[in-house]
Amino acid sequence: MIKLIITDMDGTLLDGSGNLDREFFGVLDKLLQLDIIFAAASGRQYYQLMNNFGNYADHIAYIAENGSLVMVHDKELYLSVLNRENVLEMLKDIEKLDDITTVLCGKKAAYFNTDDKDILKEMGKYYYNYEIIDDFSKIEDDILKISIYDLKGPDNNSYKALYPRWKDVFQLTISTPKWLDIYNIGTNKGKAVKLLQEKFDIKEEETMVFGDYYNDVDMFEYAFYSYAMENAPDDVKEKARFIAKKNSEKGVIEVLKKLI
Repeated sequence: MIKLIITDMDGTLLDGSGNLDREFFGVLDKLLQLDIIFAAASGRQYYQLMNNFGNYADHIAYIAENGSLVMVHDKELYLSVLNRENVLEMLKDIEKLDDITTVLCGKKAAYFNTDDKDILKEMGKYYYNYEIIDDFSKIEDDILKISIYDLKGPDNNSYKALYPRWKDVFQLTISTPKWLDIYNIGTNKGKAVKLLQEKFDIKEEETMVFGDYYNDVDMFEYAFYSYAMENAPDDVKEKARFIAKKNSEKGVIEVLKKLI
């Protein structure tokens, strides 16, 4: 019997336009009636995730910022804060890169230093609470993650430049073709899944997870019912036991409808 369901958002539960299909809420309602715990796992900000789920926001769990913050019924289960001195030092290396926008993801808000309308539109997909500032060193907040929006692609630019120096200090993960996420080593979505399992006394064979990219692979290790999306890279699909239809074909919803 499934007791815990966790799904990634972008490229997984959300459609190709980044929207949540209205049919999902009827499915979610039935899952909750069956006392199945549902969690959203994403690189997105906690406040943005809550906004995604509307009237159901207080009824689900959240693995936000790629596992740096885990919230259950508005209570903090886990928090991973970056060392401030290391963050400021890394920003010096990031500033040397071209075609990137840096986001410092704090517990209270996200912070970026651009007013470019196109970039702000992209940021709005992931960050509900945010501030535009001119000096990252003045932020008075716990920083959970550094995110880099890389127009050249992290593989060719930011990840390639930063990984050699910082791989032993931070974990660097390419979360989408244009986003690089940087957080504490040992922090990931998989660890967050394990924390939820321990809190609610749920086994791996009672857990179902969905994901489409490299930052989701850690979750697959903690669930027997591990689903990669058909739109996932081949090496991600190889890590999962099952394949769901593409996010554009409502793959997660179709699996859950069969479950209920």
